[in-house]
Amino acid sequence: MAARRATDEMRDRVVLGEFGVRNVHTTDFPGNYPGYDDAWDQRRFEEGFRVDVIREEEDTLEFDMVGIDAAIANAFRRILLAEVPTMAVEKVFVYNNTSIVQDEILAHRLGLIPIRADPRLFEYRNQGDQEGTEIDTLQFQLKIKCKRNPQAAKESSDPDELYFNHKVYSKHMTWVPLGNQTDLFPDADFRPVHDDILIALLRPGQEIDVLMHCVKGIGKDHAKFSPVATASYRLLPDITLLQPIEDEAAETLQKCFSPGVIEIQNINGKKVARVANARLDTFSREVFRHEGLKNLVRLARVRNHYIFSVESTGILPPDVLVSEAIKILMGKCQRFLNELDSVSME
Repeated sequence: MAARRATDEMRDRVVLGEFGVRNVHTTDFPGNYPGYDDAWDQRRFEEGFRVDVIREEEDTLEFDMVGIDAAIANAFRRILLAEVPTMAVEKVFVYNNTSIVQDEILAHRLGLIPIRADPRLFEYRNQGDQEGTEIDTLQFQLKIKCKRNPQAAKESSDPDELYFNHKVYSKHMTWVPLGNQTDLFPDADFRPVHDDILIALLRPGQEIDVLMHCVKGIGKDHAKFSPVATASYRLLPDITLLQPIEDEAAETLQKCFSPGVIEIQNINGKKVARVANARLDTFSREVFRHEGLKNLVRLARVRNHYIFSVESTGILPPDVLVSEAIKILMGKCQRFLNELDSVSME
């Protein structure tokens, strides 16, 4: 029985020790463990696989993906980072720039501003096409000039009072329809995601006059096309108290973990520690610094339970990004199956 439990731990848990981590590799492949049926079974996978949405806000999504291998979880994360398309500034036509920001730096800053435009409405621009059309290009204009405020007090030194338009923000970028885009997108509101992104500072007489072309692309080509500020996952923490921990030791144990992980209950006049919510822990392993506690607690992570955190840049809602990533992963799988079929036919 003890051997069976040790095998189950090796298969299901990544164990954190004082000086290392055990069971980091996936070992549950067919034939590796006598008495275990690890052959692929679709019915068993469908019964064990699930996705639980834990928290959803405007630009963030936290969900659990349970019952998959690390390779699939990491593929999903990489697709979110680098293969879900967005629209971003690709070409900047500088007609006038007398600010202290060089043309190249200005173009780079404009390229990194996230644009609120659904990429599913557009096609990829053909390679070598310099002009762009209404189906593959969004056009924005930034035209602004700094002037003195004649009503400003003479003793004032505040630029906000002395000058008009001395701060160039992303809100000054305006959409200029190409071709029949006004008819194609009658209800469109193409604009930067955030209005308060500072682009440049101007002084009286200085101006910026540029035209920008936004195209569809993916983060694999350039980071400006990445739709997420971050997309990460971690394994679900699993904390086990190997024996009762009471009184002063319980209070010390509580301080070793993130707030909310360990709860102290009063039982028969004694303070007794219990694991309240292991999910909240960051696994600092602080408990291993205490000689009286380090052998009373087992720290582990559930091998096939992934906690995903997706933070959108605001171009698309995070739930849409996740669904698009799933579609892309399905497309990759289908292409792989098609390749296998073509090889078998040959």
